[in-house]
Amino acid sequence: MNDSQLIREIKDGQVELYATLIERYEKKIYSFILHMLKPYSYDYLAEDLCQETFYKAYKNIQTFRDVEATFSTWLYTIARNTVLSELRKSKHKEVFIEDSHATPKVSLEKLPEQEVLRFEREHMVREAINSLPEKQRSALILREYEQLDYKQIAQILEASVSSVKSLLFRGRLNIKSQLEPYFFEQTATEGKEG
Repeated sequence: MNDSQLIREIKDGQVELYATLIERYEKKIYSFILHMLKPYSYDYLAEDLCQETFYKAYKNIQTFRDVEATFSTWLYTIARNTVLSELRKSKHKEVFIEDSHATPKVSLEKLPEQEVLRFEREHMVREAINSLPEKQRSALILREYEQLDYKQIAQILEASVSSVKSLLFRGRLNIKSQLEPYFFEQTATEGKEG
């Protein structure tokens, strides 16, 4: 059963089918919320906000119209607004991607130095994304991490498709300008050693 069919059935009183929608989207929404929060230690907050998102969606399911947006787009919009609202209440001024996953696992095929450099590069990219303005950061997360198309991102951010493309372009440009010195330095250093 697709989302539209499920929603029709839920609206007609088969509320137990909402569990199917939760199963379908819980991991993606949780991941999106987690990506919007800076410290990894906020994982407890991400879980609460994920639950709150699904609760808000359930309470407002009667108002959802699939001619205006897909259910997933509507759900991401609710998740984004829930996170931003919570951060405003918590006096946090900015929304960030989480700092890091646990410790990196070293592959037997790679040298430890290469693994450390890879981990350092990933950390620098996350830091660069963290420094972006909120709309650029959200657009980038939705596009690169969540793999949403421009139209879906536009609906979530309440912007036009051309605005989303512009946000992504400026965001990528900002990241490139922040990382260029680091990667240029790494390439020059690696070239001298070889």
